[in-house]
Amino acid sequence: MSATNLKLKPQAPPQSPAQVIALEPAARPRLDSRLPRFATQTVTNLLPLLVTLTFLTLAWQLICASPDSSLPAPTRVLEESWELIAHPFYIGQGVDQGLFWHVLASLQRVALGYAMAAAVGVALGTLVGQSALAMRGLDPIFQVLRTVPPLAWLPLSLAAFQDGNPSAIFVIFITAIWPIIINTAVGIRNIPQDYQNVARVLRLNGFEYFAKIMLPAAAPYIFTGLRIGIGLSWLAIVAAEMLIGGVGIGFFIWDAWNSSLISDIIVALIYVGIVGFLLDRIIALIGRAVARGTANA
Repeated sequence: MSATNLKLKPQAPPQSPAQVIALEPAARPRLDSRLPRFATQTVTNLLPLLVTLTFLTLAWQLICASPDSSLPAPTRVLEESWELIAHPFYIGQGVDQGLFWHVLASLQRVALGYAMAAAVGVALGTLVGQSALAMRGLDPIFQVLRTVPPLAWLPLSLAAFQDGNPSAIFVIFITAIWPIIINTAVGIRNIPQDYQNVARVLRLNGFEYFAKIMLPAAAPYIFTGLRIGIGLSWLAIVAAEMLIGGVGIGFFIWDAWNSSLISDIIVALIYVGIVGFLLDRIIALIGRAVARGTANA
């Protein structure tokens, strides 16, 4: 009996009816679920600051609580300068103004001097960064002039302008311009070669190259200089106003010293610090928006 070879045909697997699977869009977090997270982040960020401020205030109170202390304690500052704190918008005669108006007068001078320094500084920094000849001719002069203290320019500016207000604006200008020039020049020199090659391929003219390639690529460096410049401007105006007089936070501090109002000086210094911090944050936020997505951002 011979063996018979049986060939088995492969059977297809049983097919199940097709099923349609619907993909549901991801559920958006509800507003009420975001609020606890925001509150947690806020507490986490502010708690260390509040603890530090509380510790420093308590230490200040303990150190200056003695009647023989030459500096007032926080409780004494509140007692002696409460009218100054509670009425910042007070309008009196001459320089007898609330702290808001003194700060506003200083900010107006800073705005004029700083705006001119930003415009001229970015232009000169671009020239120095792009031209080797300009760098050899101008950079040594910039390096020498930037070491001159801001107040050393005040007598010269008073002799030139014969008025305190433009003299203070000039001091702000000459103080803020150097970090803007130097950082802009560094940013221009550090533009990647690939960017310049792209500009040649696209045949961009000078203005298009500056607006579309040079300025965005160097923006992080430029705004670093602008942030340093705004801080130096605020420092310079407070010092300059102590000498030129008139309405301004610097003159207010000097006048309070001449009147032996130490508590008023402390309140004014707190104003100076807060305003300086806000100016720096404003320039930083603008720089972050402009430099987003660019090199070195």
